[in-house]
Amino acid sequence: MERREEQPGAAGAGAAPALDFTVENVEKALHQLYYDPNIENKNLAQKWLMQAQVSPQAWHFSWQLLQPDKVPEIQYFGASALHIKISRYWSDIPTDQYESLKAQLFTQITRFASGSKIVLTRLCVALASLALSMMPDAWPCAVADMVRLFQAEDSPVDGQGRCLALLELLTVLPEEFQTSRLPQYRKGLVRASLAVECGAVFPLLEQLLQQPSSPSCDTELFDSSVEAIVNAISQPDAQRYVNTLLKLIPLVLGLQEQLRQAVQNGDMETSHGICRIAVALGENHSRALLDQVEHWQSFLALVNMIMFCTGIPGHYPVNETTSSLTLTFWYTLQDDILSFEAEKQAVYQQVYRPVYFQLVDVLLHKAQFPSDEEYGFWSSDEKEQFRIYRVDISDTLMYVYEMLGAELLSNLYDKLGRLLTSSEEPYSWQHTEALLYGFQSIAETIDVNYSDVVPGLIGLIPRISISNVQLADTVMFTIGALSEWLADHPVMINSVLPLVLHALGNPELSVSSVSTLKKICRECKYDLPPYAANIVAVSQDVLMKQIHKTSQCMWLMQALGFLLSALQVEEILKNLHSLISPYIQQLEKLAEEIPNPSNKLAIVHILGLLSNLFTTLDVSHHEDDHEGPELRKLPVPQGPNPVVVVLQQVFQLIQKVLSKWLNDAQVVELVHIFAHEPAHFPPIEALFLLVTSVTLTLFQQGPRDHPDIVDSFMQLLAQALKRKPDLFLCERLDVKAVFQCAVLALKFPEAPTVKASCGFFTELLPRCGEVESVGKVVQEDGRMLLVAVLEAIGGQASRSLMDCFADILFALNKHCFSLLSLWIKEALQPPGFPSARLSPEQKDTFSQQILRERVNKRRVKEMVKEFTLLCRGLHGTDYTADY
Repeated sequence: MERREEQPGAAGAGAAPALDFTVENVEKALHQLYYDPNIENKNLAQKWLMQAQVSPQAWHFSWQLLQPDKVPEIQYFGASALHIKISRYWSDIPTDQYESLKAQLFTQITRFASGSKIVLTRLCVALASLALSMMPDAWPCAVADMVRLFQAEDSPVDGQGRCLALLELLTVLPEEFQTSRLPQYRKGLVRASLAVECGAVFPLLEQLLQQPSSPSCDTELFDSSVEAIVNAISQPDAQRYVNTLLKLIPLVLGLQEQLRQAVQNGDMETSHGICRIAVALGENHSRALLDQVEHWQSFLALVNMIMFCTGIPGHYPVNETTSSLTLTFWYTLQDDILSFEAEKQAVYQQVYRPVYFQLVDVLLHKAQFPSDEEYGFWSSDEKEQFRIYRVDISDTLMYVYEMLGAELLSNLYDKLGRLLTSSEEPYSWQHTEALLYGFQSIAETIDVNYSDVVPGLIGLIPRISISNVQLADTVMFTIGALSEWLADHPVMINSVLPLVLHALGNPELSVSSVSTLKKICRECKYDLPPYAANIVAVSQDVLMKQIHKTSQCMWLMQALGFLLSALQVEEILKNLHSLISPYIQQLEKLAEEIPNPSNKLAIVHILGLLSNLFTTLDVSHHEDDHEGPELRKLPVPQGPNPVVVVLQQVFQLIQKVLSKWLNDAQVVELVHIFAHEPAHFPPIEALFLLVTSVTLTLFQQGPRDHPDIVDSFMQLLAQALKRKPDLFLCERLDVKAVFQCAVLALKFPEAPTVKASCGFFTELLPRCGEVESVGKVVQEDGRMLLVAVLEAIGGQASRSLMDCFADILFALNKHCFSLLSLWIKEALQPPGFPSARLSPEQKDTFSQQILRERVNKRRVKEMVKEFTLLCRGLHGTDYTADY
């Protein structure tokens, strides 16, 4: 007998056979699910409760669990069981019981109107499901009846409670329709019936919204009204009813005075709610409303109302939280305008270009920092939210450039120029920073190389009086965003490079100054030899003084790698010697010490610095070079590869470090970067083989005790495949053993190890055709991999890892289709595999779906998620709601 049938503790009955689905047993199982510390007992209780919910006895115990003396968790389970019975087993209910079931649900909803909100919502979902199953024949005016019944004056529940219950019901009804299992022909009938019934809902909602001061319309009621309206407007089908949408615009515009009053009084909840309604109408239906050209003024009025919400006074997120809701609307509106045919687009461009220029002003005003004094009182969480909000504004500005083009840059430049050259009044650093931020937002992603305002901007930057960290940061990021332009106009480098090198010494500007130097060194490296000595000297100085955190030190080494790549070999070697000698000396000293946490950090840091330097120091490739021999800045360097020279000198030392630290994941993990150009230096191939052979030995001895080592090993293999798959051509590499170890690692309980193993396979499978040893091992052992993946999906692995396993399936299908089509049918053949809950038809459907989808990875992930729910018996249950 399978263990799940015994239910040893599901109701505290020891090892008794399957228990009866009684109220008492359900309550005991729920107590075990919520409070038993033993995870296995929880799982048993959950499985038993899932069986109870779908049992015939559920019709009996559900009502009893809703009794007033029960706690909300128990009442919630009763309401959920009712919903499952109604939504999934409707055909079991005799038609003569429809009315009594409906009456009972109305009674319970009325009772819970002033009770537990989670139970009320679940009961509303159950009644919504009942209504959808009875419409249109058995209950033709369901929505109108709901409105009428909950407005009845003779009810024992107060008006506010009944109104809240009604609004909850109207909110969940369209949601339940979207997820219902109605057959397609029934869905069409019900949709048409619901569309007709909108007439019973909108007048009620309008009446509620326009009575903010009446006693029956408190905050909770207002929120529920907003929720119901937004849900109704957001239904995808609503755009088919354009006349109704046009009638909604004046109703929404009618809320403008209430919105202004709320803003004036600092009532953030009301302004937030009204803004949500305006945005829902504009965002979901802008295309349909723009199509009604004769109503353009009406829609423009709605757009201006949304603009008011975007520019709502106050600093986000401290004094207002509304403006962020509107940003996606501006994307949508622009996309819809630009999707029209030329003639219509020209009309709307004329109307909306001024609107978008106004939007830029509003967004840059909202992006401004508060005063230093006010900002000092903000919490770290508020500062982080404001940072993210500014990133969203930056993305919006970048997008708006598509509509406004070069005129937008000219507009920003003119404003900045006037600000910096005006002698009439002192300018605030916040205003300057916001204008620069707008420029930087666009320049980061748009090619501004042909803009005629950039030279002027570069000329203005040294004139900025930098007295503030935020402004200094933005100046740095703006210079970084213009690094490609500087590569085309090298004469201007000298006007900004001193600013960057000066900023390197300020720890508060660490991220912006280092990332900007890295961009300049990458984009302008052939113009930097005259400045190289200065850049290296300043960089060495800040590295020795330990001004920057680890990640910025790594970026700085990458910048120096780019810089040195453009020098002559003897210059590179000279600079390398002065740069890395101190670190090699430290490493030699550390290699002699007994491993401990302190010297581990130092070793990891030094290996990281060296690896980041070598990753970008590349004298053999010139993919970044300007095209054409006449533009070549330097001849291709002759002589030995400097990286090879250095690595040959330190190889013995690194081997020594590895021999001591092979059992430490972080140290081993960093070795992969030395494989940047393995064809040039055999020592790296030897190093890779050394790490591989020692780790394979670890697998033979029992790898379960070292999941972190296995994790790092998998990452190393994946990086090797990504950077230099030729490593897998080495005769001394046992590719078959590596493959089998990776399959074993897929079954580890530790999620990071499993993810790393999946990452290895998604890098390996695309190499089937180009690397003979990989193709051979996949042909021989690929079926073993597929079985391991199916076992994981079948329930052996955490549901949170399903996307990783879907990636492997997608790679198998894309690169080994003929093999997969044979393997998957064979693998799914045995009864009970990968789960006893699956029917042969479900397995067949899954294999056909997977084999059909070779392009859309997202669809494969959805298929795998659906399939794993079926395997685990969770499909269609409330336990998947947050999945």
